[in-house]
Amino acid sequence: MHYLNIDDYRQRAKKKLPRGLFEFVHRGTEDELALRNNRAAFERLQLVPRTLVDVSGREAGVEIFGKRWSFPLAVAPTGAAGLMWYQGEVALAKAAAAAGIPFTVATGSLTSMERVAEEAGGNLWFQLYIWPDKRASYALVERAERAGYEALVVTMDTAVTSNREYNVRNGFTIPFRFSWKNILDVVRHPGWMLTVLARYMLTTGMPQYENYPAEMRSSITAQPMGKAMKKTDSLTWDDLKQLREIWPRTLIVKGILDPQDALAAMEAGADGIIVSNHGGRMLDCSIAPLHALPAIVQAVKGRVPVLLDGHIRRGSDIVKALALGATAVLAGRPTLYGVAVAGEQGARHVLKLLHEELLRVMGLVGRPKLSAIDASCLFSVDGHSGPSPRGNL
Repeated sequence: MHYLNIDDYRQRAKKKLPRGLFEFVHRGTEDELALRNNRAAFERLQLVPRTLVDVSGREAGVEIFGKRWSFPLAVAPTGAAGLMWYQGEVALAKAAAAAGIPFTVATGSLTSMERVAEEAGGNLWFQLYIWPDKRASYALVERAERAGYEALVVTMDTAVTSNREYNVRNGFTIPFRFSWKNILDVVRHPGWMLTVLARYMLTTGMPQYENYPAEMRSSITAQPMGKAMKKTDSLTWDDLKQLREIWPRTLIVKGILDPQDALAAMEAGADGIIVSNHGGRMLDCSIAPLHALPAIVQAVKGRVPVLLDGHIRRGSDIVKALALGATAVLAGRPTLYGVAVAGEQGARHVLKLLHEELLRVMGLVGRPKLSAIDASCLFSVDGHSGPSPRGNL
């Protein structure tokens, strides 16, 4: 009852978590231009209400990839969930299953994909980074298939490591490496130390990337969070075609910002596109996903679902994305804030807030069905009604 919106959860999570961990979740990269632009893109779009419309039967359910969702939102892959809360990935997956929406387990999860599937169930997706040793990545794909994951989300926008300077300054690493700075940071947050870090130490030991093969897991040198992940800068569309050959279920490509890349992904066999700039955490000068969305929707022409990932904080943000042609959206940080504050119940409440806000906004703009949400709902502060050309929203 004390938390009425996503920002309430963010502020409480900031107090509860060690600074290094909170900043890893909350911040972007370099000067955080992309992070601010992601939010500004939503704020520059206004909604045009319609009145005297019967909105008593509002319903936000939608069918995507052959599955019924309670509303058009999926939980994005976030590698730090297991540090927000003990076995936080399981808590998030249970919350998503209860809400009737997909949950995406990250390659960098601190809980194994098998454990998440066994303990949470629901509509599970697995997010894949392709490592330099591609055979190890293909082994992950096989594990995800055996565990019953319904979609493979291939992240394509991380060819090189991003420059998250705050991680270096904070000294927060995975695997955890003790320094006077982060020891002091942890001691100042005894609640987190006792309920999260101490529980790991008493059960499984220091948190690790549990989806990594054992030989890779043990060889990882502690580095600032985000840099301990293996990267490869030699990926091409042929690699996506290879994944299409070995993955029998839904294949989604995440990290698309250019219409030509969207078309190339479809040609390589993708069943869906996620328009994303990695939450403003890779290229700091990147275009905001909401700005990139209209041109990609136009290029795809409805042949595959187009999802938007990037700074969803309110139900009105979901409406704006749908009005520009998105099939659905993903949210990552909001559910991390929720799980950090109150575990599964916190994540459930965050998703409930977004669902309720979406239904409320649908009523206020006079669109009782998702199919009625289109560009006529929008007005840009630049003086345009409906969608503007890419880059001018």
